[in-house]
Amino acid sequence: MSVILIFLAGIAAIITWWMAQQRLTSRPWLEAGSVGDAPHAPHLNGSSIATAKIGLGVFLAVVGALFTLFISAYFMRMGLQDWWALPIPGLLWINTIVLMLSSIALQWAKVEAQKHHAEAMRAGLVAGLVTGVGFLVGQLFVWRELVSAGYVLADNPANSFFYLITGMHGLHILGGLVALSRTTLRAFEAQPPGKVLLSVELCAMYWHFMLLIWLVLFALFAGWANDFVDICRQLLT
Repeated sequence: MSVILIFLAGIAAIITWWMAQQRLTSRPWLEAGSVGDAPHAPHLNGSSIATAKIGLGVFLAVVGALFTLFISAYFMRMGLQDWWALPIPGLLWINTIVLMLSSIALQWAKVEAQKHHAEAMRAGLVAGLVTGVGFLVGQLFVWRELVSAGYVLADNPANSFFYLITGMHGLHILGGLVALSRTTLRAFEAQPPGKVLLSVELCAMYWHFMLLIWLVLFALFAGWANDFVDICRQLLT
């Protein structure tokens, strides 16, 4: 339980830092400015941008809490005698690298969009979309490989947790791909990069978070999290 609290505290710290970057603590009524500036569109645009980012931040906080509950249940269940951990297929390593490349591609697209480089932004979006689909397809092949080796869903609790958690992560990736596809299509509709900048930033933010979640899950399945738990228990005791 202590480890779960530490993990939740880490997520809360990241979200708090990110929200601070969105100037949630600012006092606009104390900021200097002329009266004529109030009705202009840039203020409204800035407000809508901040609202969209805050909304995504809240959603990611909920997603992080959901996976934290899964991880907590995983730790509690793995201590029983009927638990046999699954072997880690080599393809899972490749999928992890592919998801990293997808996150890097979207970060590149975000940077290029901020610089108003339309072609480079589109290339980054396409690369992120292709690698994102590649990760999802690779996960399906991992499932197929494990089932072929006899690690079926109802064989033991470790199998059930693996399919449940990776399936839930895959559904979130699928939802992200839908949003990313729409953003990519808009980017190719001869729109200037500034008009899709917010969408690109939100997609990149979502993708980075899903990569972080996957790295934690991968460490969990690989058994590295057990060592982390032991270290935390020693420090807390």
